[in-house]
Amino acid sequence: MKTNFKKIATDGILTNNPTLKLVLGTCPTLALTTMAMNGVYMGLAVTFVLICSNVIISLLRKVIPNQVRIPAFVLIIATFVTILRIVMDKLLPDLYESLGLYLPLIVVNCIILARAESFASKNGIIASAADGLFMGIGFALALTTMGAFREILGAGKIFGVELWAFRIEFFSSSAGAFFTYGLFIAMFAFISSLISKKKALKAAKAAKATVATEEVKEDK
Repeated sequence: MKTNFKKIATDGILTNNPTLKLVLGTCPTLALTTMAMNGVYMGLAVTFVLICSNVIISLLRKVIPNQVRIPAFVLIIATFVTILRIVMDKLLPDLYESLGLYLPLIVVNCIILARAESFASKNGIIASAADGLFMGIGFALALTTMGAFREILGAGKIFGVELWAFRIEFFSSSAGAFFTYGLFIAMFAFISSLISKKKALKAAKAAKATVATEEVKEDK
C-alpha cells in the first residue's frame, strides 16, 4: 500500500499535533518551556526516540505477542532513551543536565507509547518512521513556540539573546506555564476551526458547481 506522506505530515504537525491537539507529553511541555532552546532540545530528543522506536516496533509487529505488546513497546522505547542518555551524558553534559529528569521520563512519554500502539504496530517501516518524524516535529514546534513566548515575556530574551529589560515574572512561573499552555491550545483550536470551516465551504461550493454543471448538461 502506498504511503501517504502528506497525510502523515499534516497529522503530526497540524491535525493531530501531540501537544496542542492530543494534549500528550504535558509534563515536559509545562516544565521545559521557560526557554525556546529547551523546546528545541527536548523536541529533538523525543523525535529521535519516536523514529527509532517506531521503526523497530513496526519491524517486529508480527513477532511481538499481543498479550505482551505494551511491555515490549516500553522495553524498546527504554532502550533508545538509554542510548540517548549515554551519548548526551558523554558528549553534551551541559545539555544533559539542562533537560534533567525529563530526559529519562521520555520512556513513559504518552506521545511515544501512543504512536507505538496506534500507528507503528499497524503500519510498515517507512510509514512508521515518517510518523515518528512528523509527530516529533509537531511536538518540537509546539514546545519551541511556547518556550519563545514565555522567554520573551518572562525574561526579555529569545534563544538566550537579550531583547529588552522589560519582564513579566508571571510567565516564568508554574502558573505562567499553565496559562501559556491553555492559551496556545485555545489559539490552535480556533485556527483549526477556521481552516475546517474554510475547507467545508470550499467543498460545498465545488459540489454546488458540479450539480449546476450536470443540470446544464441534462437541459441540453
